[in-house]
Amino acid sequence: MKIVVTGASRGIGYELVKQLSLNADNTIYAISRNIEKLEQLKKDCANRNVVTIACDLSDEKSIQTLILELKKHTSTINALVNNAGALVNKPFSTISSADLEYVFNVNVFSVVQLIQGVMPMLDEKVKSHIVNISSMGGFQGSAKFSGLSAYSSSKAALVCLTECLSEEFKERNIAFNCLALGAVQTEMLNEAFPGYKAPISSPEMAFYIADFVVNAHKMMNGRIIPVTLSTP
Repeated sequence: MKIVVTGASRGIGYELVKQLSLNADNTIYAISRNIEKLEQLKKDCANRNVVTIACDLSDEKSIQTLILELKKHTSTINALVNNAGALVNKPFSTISSADLEYVFNVNVFSVVQLIQGVMPMLDEKVKSHIVNISSMGGFQGSAKFSGLSAYSSSKAALVCLTECLSEEFKERNIAFNCLALGAVQTEMLNEAFPGYKAPISSPEMAFYIADFVVNAHKMMNGRIIPVTLSTP
């Protein structure tokens, strides 16, 4: 499979690329704005079947450049994992328009742009898979936490977007699914809940997601799946 993974420079994304690269039949396009971390990722993957591309997902022009770079490397894509995320931890009364714009640019608008950009590249001879990584913070009825209104509402938008696209493209050979993750030990979790120890590590979650990306679209479409032991 040819798989695009965003947010590949740290946490779950970093470990997901490592996990997917273990299969020699996969080519992974690892996306992040952190070039140094991407280079380290290639070394950790022994440079096998991993292509790194720098992109700032908060910037529309950078995403357009990313699509052009992808087309230079391949004419087809089999899976896109929208894993990148941005978080602002502030009381609602102090959240600025700039804060909201940043969070929604990365967590929602960049996802829309990427899906639109790779859509013509999806190999519909074999069923393609778009996997959106959301959060239990955006899962209806789950526990919500002070200071995370921007983040959680953006992740809720991603959940709804997944359902909408699965319906709109159900006649094409493309599946859209969304994983709403609970607490996983990452840098972002520490930003939201300093000092909290999650019951699941990044490598453990990456192992689960890797299998989901490769296999779940054979059995489901438009599913929003909570993956959690704690929240937090």
